[in-house]
This record gives sequence, C-alpha cells and structure tokens, in this order.
Amino acid sequence: MRKVGLVGVGLIGRAWANVFARAGWQVRVWDADRGVAAGAPELIGQSLHDVARHGLAEDAAAAAKRVTAAASLAEAVGDAGLVIESGPERIEVKLEVFEKLDAAAPAEAILASSSSAIVASRFTEGLKGRARCLVAHPVNPPHVVPIVELAGAPWTSRETISRARAMFESVGQVPIEVKKEVDGFILNRMQAVLLSEAFRLVGEGYVSAEDLDKTIRDGLGLRWAFMGPFETIELNAPGGIPDYCERYGATLLQLSSAPVTPAVWSKENVARAVDSWGRNPNKDEIAGKSRWRDERIAALVAHKKVQPKA
Repeated sequence: MRKVGLVGVGLIGRAWANVFARAGWQVRVWDADRGVAAGAPELIGQSLHDVARHGLAEDAAAAAKRVTAAASLAEAVGDAGLVIESGPERIEVKLEVFEKLDAAAPAEAILASSSSAIVASRFTEGLKGRARCLVAHPVNPPHVVPIVELAGAPWTSRETISRARAMFESVGQVPIEVKKEVDGFILNRMQAVLLSEAFRLVGEGYVSAEDLDKTIRDGLGLRWAFMGPFETIELNAPGGIPDYCERYGATLLQLSSAPVTPAVWSKENVARAVDSWGRNPNKDEIAGKSRWRDERIAALVAHKKVQPKA
C-alpha cells in the first residue's frame, strides 16, 4: 500500500509529502485550516523542483502530480498504508486527532506522529489500535535531512516498528529506533546539551556567538556531517574507543560536570547571547536564509550519496 495520508500540512507535513511523492507514493494531504490545505500542493511542487536540481528527485513534475488535497481527514487516510500526523504540538490536539485516525484509517495502516517532544504513550493509550501507533520524529527540514526517530509506546508492536522502519528506508530516509520512551527522543536531547553549553559559554563571556558558531560550522560539524560521536572518537586514538576513553575520559568528565542550571536559559543570559550575536533579522530574511539552508543541505546530501563508504 504505497499510499500515505498526511494530516497537518504546515512546514513538516509538506516536507513529508515531498519525501513520499518523489519516492513514488500516492500522497493525500489534509489540514484543519482550509487555506493551508488548498495551498499545500503548489508549495510541495515547488519544493520538489528545488530538490530535483540536486538530483534528489528524478521527475519533480510527475512527483507533484502524485500529491492531492483531500476534502476531509477521513478521505486523506481512508486507504493509506501509512498515516503521519504533523499538527500542533499540544497534547489535547494529538489525543483528538489520533482518536479520529484510529477510527478512519485501515486496520493495517501505521499511525505515526511527527511530534518533536511528546511521547506516544501520552496520546495513544486509550486507542483500540494503539499497537500500530508510534512517533516518527523528523528533523527540520525532513525533505533534505533524512534522519527519522521511531519511538513507540510500551504497547507499540515490534511489527509496527519493523514495518515503519522498512517504509521510511524505502523512501530514502534514515530511521533509527528509540528503544524506550524518553522526552525529546535522541536528537533533541543531544541538541539540548550542545545549546545549553553554547548559551553558557557565550553568556559568561568566554567566546562570541559568531565565533562559537564557527567552532561547530568549521570544526565539529565537518566531522559530524559524515560520522557520529562514537565513530569520531574511535578515530581519535590508536586503540579506538576504549583507548580514547582511557586517555581523555577524565578530562571530558571534568569539562562536562557543571550542571545546566536555570541561569543558562534565563532571560538575562539569553539577552547576553543575543547581544553577542548582533543580528535581528525580520521574518522575510529568516525565510530567505531558511531556503538557502535547505539548498545547502540538499547539496551536501547529494554529495554524500555518491561518496564511497569507509
């Protein structure tokens, strides 16, 4: 059943449409806001042409034709093999929507949420089909960033996880499994630690915001574009990870031992970091820079696809 129903087609929902349409799936989109739903196919078509320039979509026009707007939630998911909800990040909304999805989608369909922080057990426990429900957390923008975190509830079946993994792999995404529920899943928890330390270092005057960004962009980020932290440290000591930890573990423990306190995220400290950053872009400038970011990520993904594996 190469049909996906997308409920909520803001930025994330439209990106999912791009991913599945260019992989040959039939895509039906629906949004509670009729204006958003009506405009989605055109925006999705534009994004397909954007990624096609980097070789990430073979036929953008044909892919765009596979996207249709549904008149109702039930129509969007009625014959889908996979349903992805990308609505507001509010528990009461997800409870209501998933109750409707469980009633309207085929019994064999997988029901996934794009939630970035709310674990699946909080909005699926009372559902008849709760075993087929999970979170499929993407990273913005998911049509060019392929990671997707599959996080089931305690009652999500192994079959659901396996089928979801296969589906996302088949459309070019890189799924990982979050083996037990944890707030924020994996990527956001890693990001939270890095951001907290960034605000601490800038706010306390150790470095400017601009130079801190250079440290990641022109330092750690270059390695991390091809390797994760474990693979990185494996290559930084002759004996691999055990040798690295023996050599540097005590130092890293000392460097990371300071707790993240409320002061790090206080208005005063955030203001110091913003002042150091020295920029105040308007919405149009942010939107333009976001499009530039998407283009650069697409180019990087295209480059990685043709590189030999180590």
